[in-house]
Amino acid sequence: MNPANDRDVIWNEISGPWDVLIVGGGIVGVGLLRESVRLGLKTLLVDAADFGSGTSSRSSKMVHGGLRYLSTGQVMLTMHSVRERQRLLREGEGLIEPIEFLLPSYTGDRTPGWMFGLGLAIYDTIALRWQHTHHSTSEMRDLIRGLNSHNLQGGYHFYDAQTDDARLVLRVLHEAVHAGGKALNYTRAESLLRDRAGRVCGVGLHDLFGQRSAEVTAGVVINATGAWADELRKEAGQGPRLRRLRGSHLVFPRRCLPIDQVVSFLHPRDDRPVFALPWEGVTLIGTTDVDHRDAMSTDPAISPDEVDYLMEGLNFIFDSPGLTPQDAVSTFSGIRSVLDTGRDNPSRESRDEVLWNENGLITITGGKLTLFRHMAQDTLRFVSKQLPDRPRPDASARMLDEMDQAAFDLAMEVQGGGLDEDAKLRLLGRFGVHSADLLRAAQPGELTPVAGTPTLWAELRWAVRSEQVVHLEDLLLRRTRLGLLLPDGGAELLPRVRELCLEELGWDEGRWQAEQIAYHNLCQRAYSLPQETRVPIEAMV
Repeated sequence: MNPANDRDVIWNEISGPWDVLIVGGGIVGVGLLRESVRLGLKTLLVDAADFGSGTSSRSSKMVHGGLRYLSTGQVMLTMHSVRERQRLLREGEGLIEPIEFLLPSYTGDRTPGWMFGLGLAIYDTIALRWQHTHHSTSEMRDLIRGLNSHNLQGGYHFYDAQTDDARLVLRVLHEAVHAGGKALNYTRAESLLRDRAGRVCGVGLHDLFGQRSAEVTAGVVINATGAWADELRKEAGQGPRLRRLRGSHLVFPRRCLPIDQVVSFLHPRDDRPVFALPWEGVTLIGTTDVDHRDAMSTDPAISPDEVDYLMEGLNFIFDSPGLTPQDAVSTFSGIRSVLDTGRDNPSRESRDEVLWNENGLITITGGKLTLFRHMAQDTLRFVSKQLPDRPRPDASARMLDEMDQAAFDLAMEVQGGGLDEDAKLRLLGRFGVHSADLLRAAQPGELTPVAGTPTLWAELRWAVRSEQVVHLEDLLLRRTRLGLLLPDGGAELLPRVRELCLEELGWDEGRWQAEQIAYHNLCQRAYSLPQETRVPIEAMV
C-alpha cells in the first residue's frame, strides 16, 4: 500500500474515534471504504483474514448484468447491474474487459430459446446497445468447437464482462487507502462495544499477526462480512437470517479445453445456468449452487458430488471432450449468503442485497460483485443521519480512479520498454494508481511472464513489498492467481518466490518453511480434487 498504511502506524492510532468502522475486506467492504473516504469520513476497515479471501476472490470472474435474474422477475436488479457493468467497462479497462458469450439452446430446455432471446433484447435495451445475435444450429456448431449437436436448436451470441475479482478488490482498496482510508488484514472483530443505551458503538479488535488488541469506537459500525454476517450479528443479539450457498469450479489447462468465448448452457440435471469460460490462460467450468452445511471456513472445498455435477455438464455440452477430473489443474469454492426464505431450490433464493440496522450494527450482504459500489452507496445513504454533516454519496462520481498514463509511460521508458500493449494495459488496469510504482520497483528480468501465465515477476515483487502480504497464500492466491493457474499451486515457482519473500518481507528460513508447509496443506485441502472423487463413466470414455 504505502507507508501511511503500515500496520504499526495504524495500530498506534487505532482506538479512534472513527466516523465509520467496516468489518469485512471483500468487494463490498472495500467499496464502502472507498465511498466513505470520498465523503471525507475517517474510516477504518478490518478483515479477520486477508483482503478478498472470502467470496470476493472465488466468483466466476464475471462482471455481468444479471441476465439470469430477468427469469425470476428481478428487473431492477438487472437494470442496476447492467448500468454498473457499463461504468466498470469504461473506467476499468485492463481489469474489466468485455467477453463474448455463446448460449446454445436445446430441445427440452426448461427455458426455451425464444425466452432467452426476449431476455437478451431487454438486456441490450437496458444497456442502450444492441449486441446480441441469434444463430442457427449449423452456425452454433461452427462457433463452438466440439459442441454437442444432439437436439441443438440454435442459440445466441451476446456480450458481458470479465475481471480478476481479487485484483478488483485490491484496486478499489488501494484507491481508498491512497485517498486516506486505513485498512488492516488479519485483524479479527472479537466483540461489539455498546453505549449506555445498548447500541453498538465500536468493536473489540485483535491483531492475529502482531498479537495485540484494542477497543475501537466509531460513529457507525458496518458488518460487511458477507457469508459470515450472521456471526457478527449474533454478537448483537440477533438470530440467523442468512442461507449459505457454496459455488465451486474446476480449472483446466487451456490445452485440455481450448475455448475463446464463454459457453453458457443449462445443466441437463436441473436446468441451472453453467459456464465454461476462458480466464487468465486457463478454462473454468462452474458454478455449482448448493447449501453449505459444513463449518464455516475462509477456504471451503469442492465436494465429490460437485465434481460429478460439473463433469456431467461438461460431458453434456461438448461431444467427447476426453476429460477427467484428474485433468484439472486446480479447483476453488466460495460461499455466498442470501436471505433465507426456505425455498427448496437454493438457486431460487433472491440475490438482492439486504440492509439491516440491528441495535446500531449495520449489516449489508447479498447482491453481486458488479453492484459493489451501488451497495456501498446504499449503505451510506441508510446511515447518513449518523454521520458528520450527513453527507450523501454521489452516484455520478467515478467508480475507479483515472489512471496516470503519463507517469506509467515514463516509468516504462526508464525500464527500456519490452511489454506489448496488452501487457501494459493489464498492469494499468490491475494496479491503477500504483502501476508506475510497480514498474519503478521492477528488477532486471522481472518484466517477464511467470511460467507462461499473463502474470509478470514484477507483480510478485510489488505485492510482497507494498500490498500487505502476511502469508504465502496471500501472494499466490490473491495478489497473483498463480496458485490457481499452475499445477500444485505453483510449487515449481517456490525457490524463486522464497528469495523474494526473504528479501522483501524479512522472513528467515524457519518462517519460510512454515509458510511453505501451510501453503502446501491449504492447496491440498481446498484447491485440489477431493480425495474420494467419483469420476462419471462418460468422462472415462
